[in-house]
This record gives sequence, C-alpha cells and structure tokens, in this order.
Amino acid sequence: MKHLLKLADLSREEILSVLNLADQLKYERKNGIFTQHLKGKKLGMIFQKSSTRTRVSFETGMYELGGYALFLSNRDLQIGRGEPVEDTARVLSRYLDGIMIRTFEQKEVEDLAKYGSIPVINGLTDYCHPCQVLADLMTIREYKGAFKGLKMCFVGDGNNMANSLMVGAVKTGMAFSIACPEGYEPDAALIEWAKKEGTFTMTTNPEEAAKNADVIYTDVWASMGQEGEKEKREKAFKGFCVDEKVMAAAKPDAMVLHCLPAHRGEEITAEVFEAHADEIFEEAENRLHAQKAVLVKLLK
Repeated sequence: MKHLLKLADLSREEILSVLNLADQLKYERKNGIFTQHLKGKKLGMIFQKSSTRTRVSFETGMYELGGYALFLSNRDLQIGRGEPVEDTARVLSRYLDGIMIRTFEQKEVEDLAKYGSIPVINGLTDYCHPCQVLADLMTIREYKGAFKGLKMCFVGDGNNMANSLMVGAVKTGMAFSIACPEGYEPDAALIEWAKKEGTFTMTTNPEEAAKNADVIYTDVWASMGQEGEKEKREKAFKGFCVDEKVMAAAKPDAMVLHCLPAHRGEEITAEVFEAHADEIFEEAENRLHAQKAVLVKLLK
C-alpha cells in the first residue's frame, strides 16, 4: 500500500489491516493514549472542494499522531492558476511527507501519485471516496460484528459514494444492491466487476433493493458541483427516499448510514435519520480513526 487513490487498488487483506489499526487507534484515543506515530511528519492537504469532515478529521488526526497538517486551497497554490499537476507533485514531494487531495477529477489524484515521490491520499473525487467508505466499513463491523453474510443497500445517485461502497462491499464479502433512477447508474466498469466478483443487483425500486438488507445507505441527490442540476435531479429522484417503507423492507435490525451532509426530507426522512442518528454520527467520527490508520500505514 503506497497510496490510497481508490478502494479498488487495495486487497481485502489491506482493507482489513487498515480497519484493524483504526479499531486500535480508536480504543487508544478513548483511553487517552496518543502514540506519536508520525512525529515530525508533514501532510499537505489540497482542497479544490471544501469540506467539514475531511478537513477537520485529517488535521486532528495528524495532530494526534504527532505530525503537522498544512491546509492548501486553490488560492494558496499555483495549481489554481494553471501550474501542471505533475510540477506541483514534484515540488510538494520535496517539502512534505504526504499529500491528501479533495478535488473533482480522479486523473488529478492519479497524476499526483505518478509524478510525485510521496504517498497520495484521495480525500474525494467525482469518481470515488475511499476514505469515507473505510469509515463506513469500520462502522458496519462495529455494529454487526462481521461482514460475511450481510447485505448493503444504497438508495440514490450512482455517484462517487455508490462506486466506492460497491467496491468495499464486494471486497469484504457483503452483497450489494442499489436503487437509482435510469440514467444515474454507477460506473459501468465497476458494475461489471461487481457482478463478476460478488453479489450485485440494481433496480429502480428502492423497496425492492432494500429487501432483507442489513445496511441501508443514502447520499444527497445533488453532489458538490451539481448544484445547477438541482431541479432536474429533484424530479428524477422523486421516490428515492429512505423512508418507513424502505426500512420496512429491510431487516428489523437494519442500520442506516449517511456520509453527510444530509438533506432531511429529500434522500432521507427526518424520522429515519433521527432514529439512526447514533449510527450516522459514529460513522462520522470513524472518519478520524480510519484516516489516522491510513496515515500511519502510508507515512510511518
């Protein structure tokens, strides 16, 4: 494991190794133990897309591990004024020990890793969100004990979250179902991979997808950068809401996860969200622990 560019790059064993370390770091933190695994290490954080959880969790994580996180926005870098990614990668590699980037194009993340000489972490692209899904898997295992035999259902847009959740579910042995409107399916190549490697189903009926599910997952209908499509998407996604009908189709003890921020009354009802708030905010906290594990694996 040299980088975290997308979850598909990691083996099942590598994913479980990250989760095991995350569990350990979470236990230590709860007991006031902060081992300085990354003392003196420096992480550059490039934000082409803003974030609450990504910025705070990575900065806090580096601090607790003894390192230093440097926030870099488009206004702070020449990359925002047209400097090639390959040049930025080679310059930052001479100053830093690692780079985390949250941006639009997956190619930008891949090019940073290709031309740089330090570990690169994908904090989110339009294609995938590996850090979030590691936290999701950590949370599922905490609540359910194991992955084998579980069914995860995603309701909503076949976006970066759907792409990464599909990979995470299949690699850890879970069945994966998705309900999305026509024209909003996940990446076609990933769908074919999931069909070949695991148990995968896709439908336009949320209740059908949720049948006997152990985990129900949803995300906003319009992701960052898609604000101009809001009205169009509201029409397309009408009926794709995690509500009492969807929950009735799932198992009685099904858990609900949401990567946040949540738009209550759109992709999830306020009632379902509040009934599963403990799970959702444990999931949000686990971003910190899962990312600390990734940082230790890559930078130590």
